[in-house]
Amino acid sequence: MRTSYPLSASESETRTRILKSALRLFSRQGYDGTTTRDLAEAANVAEGTLFRHFPNKKAILVEVATQGWVEILTDLLTELSGMESYKAVAQVMKRRMMHLHENADMLRVCFMEAQFHPDLRDHIQTEVVAKMTDVAEAFFQTAMDQGIYRPMDAKMVARVFLGMFAIAGFSQSTIMPPGAAATEMQSMAEGLADIFLHGVLARPEP
Repeated sequence: MRTSYPLSASESETRTRILKSALRLFSRQGYDGTTTRDLAEAANVAEGTLFRHFPNKKAILVEVATQGWVEILTDLLTELSGMESYKAVAQVMKRRMMHLHENADMLRVCFMEAQFHPDLRDHIQTEVVAKMTDVAEAFFQTAMDQGIYRPMDAKMVARVFLGMFAIAGFSQSTIMPPGAAATEMQSMAEGLADIFLHGVLARPEP
């Protein structure tokens, strides 16, 4: 929740510093393991300053999660609108994987805390996931209408695509070794794109 009055440059910088500190602490200590005193010390502000920018600690958590996901949604919109062809999924997947790696702390906070805070989970669902799905659904429906993709449930295809790229974002700690080289990430992106576009069943011989 933002303050109701325009922020000065110094206030905006303070608010940003609070959010960055909160993201770092929440991802390492968890929401419940982080006190407002911890947040204030990490952001180098007085504890009362926190509450001039946010009504409570939960509002900081929601803002940290929402802000990060809005940036991811904006980037996905840009990627899809600028895609050279509907078959260029591998490059989109690679760039999204790299971006998700850069936002690992935010993703960790979301997935860790959403299970304990239904209001946060609902907020992410309505403000982020639903909007991302709508954008991807429209994109894939257009491809189907043009005969590039076979006719299917566009919303289901969108959910599969978003699920694959979200899991790919965690690949450094799941299906890829830590510190994987760019070539390894490219190979995985191409593999995921191939599975997404062509499935896993062997093609029948002509």
